[in-house]
Amino acid sequence: MKIVVCIKQVPASNDAKIDPLTKRIIRDTVKSIMNPFDNYALEESVRLREQFGGEVIALTMGPPAAEAILREAIALGVDSGILLSDRAFGGSDTWATSYALAKAIEKIGNVDLVICGKQAIDGDTAQVGPGIAAHLDWQQATYLVEIKRKDERIILTKRLHENGYDICEVTLPAVVTVVKGINTPRVPTLKGRLASLNAEITLWKPEDIDANIEQLGLNGSPTRVVKTEPPAPRTSSTIKIEGTPQQCAKELVRQLRLRSIV
Repeated sequence: MKIVVCIKQVPASNDAKIDPLTKRIIRDTVKSIMNPFDNYALEESVRLREQFGGEVIALTMGPPAAEAILREAIALGVDSGILLSDRAFGGSDTWATSYALAKAIEKIGNVDLVICGKQAIDGDTAQVGPGIAAHLDWQQATYLVEIKRKDERIILTKRLHENGYDICEVTLPAVVTVVKGINTPRVPTLKGRLASLNAEITLWKPEDIDANIEQLGLNGSPTRVVKTEPPAPRTSSTIKIEGTPQQCAKELVRQLRLRSIV
């Protein structure tokens, strides 16, 4: 089974600033980490390879510094890493990002499964995984808490939703996104750390993946961030309710109704 796991470098702090002109996150002065949800996607891809054999390739798009999370992925067990990095990719929205990643997956070739974390903590859109599937015209399943293999071309997935979960058959090749309940990510071993230091990271530019330059970056992004602002501060107060249990329960319900919570 040939698996591509898509990962992203995100700000480690919620103190990240927004550029007032471009409306993009200023990443230069903020420490970066691997997107937490991608840790679960990475772990699941390695587990599937350990069960069924094959290869796991970590793929990311970002500045040269994003090479660090690819080395982290190699330390955690993936076989190789590919970085899409070029000024032309800068400012890509979720549509342009998923287009670039899809072109890279086509370039890799013979991929059976693409695994993504359910969303990135810096954007919270949860659109890139489904976007990759749309560009590739592959089947997809999102918010997975379990992946099992039925046969060579079909996986069984347990998909969470508001009212419980669905058991879905997905025909490969496919794109899936996973939630944190799917596994417990491993800790890198010393051997893995040493291997990651010497690993060669593949760098691809738009021409390497045969991408249309007009569909990348700000020019290729159909959406724009018009305005950003911090959320309004929360106000809280403590009310002490006294009386019998019945009186306290009645008063609690009244207070909740006044706040439009129920």
